[in-house]
Amino acid sequence: MSVSTGFVLAFDFGLRHIGVAVGQPVTNTASPLTTLTANNGTPKWPELRSLIEEWQPTTLLVGLPLNMDDTESDMSALAREFADNLERRLKLPVKLVDERLTTHAAQRTDPDRAHEVAAVLIAQTWLGELPGS
Repeated sequence: MSVSTGFVLAFDFGLRHIGVAVGQPVTNTASPLTTLTANNGTPKWPELRSLIEEWQPTTLLVGLPLNMDDTESDMSALAREFADNLERRLKLPVKLVDERLTTHAAQRTDPDRAHEVAAVLIAQTWLGELPGS
């Protein structure tokens, strides 16, 4: 299945919470799914695997928190480590997506679901970069 016909799951990585959204390249849309609890950036892997089994994504997206001057922060390194763990554990392609300002926008949009909304914005950013979108 190609990325253009399957779902993508987007993750807004955090040390205590990881927002999750599902994206659909055919319709170029994304919807919030859930917020996973994390322990120092480590999710409960059975919960995450359950989402993978349910949605059968072709690609996973992880928000990469960059500074406004394009430099990386400590959180960037942790997000990269999370992305590497996803790819290694789940055997799915993982793409890093610039997530600058998504958390701020998400908190203004829906403070109660800010992590999930940030994941939606990550998915929409990536979907908007696909050819033909």
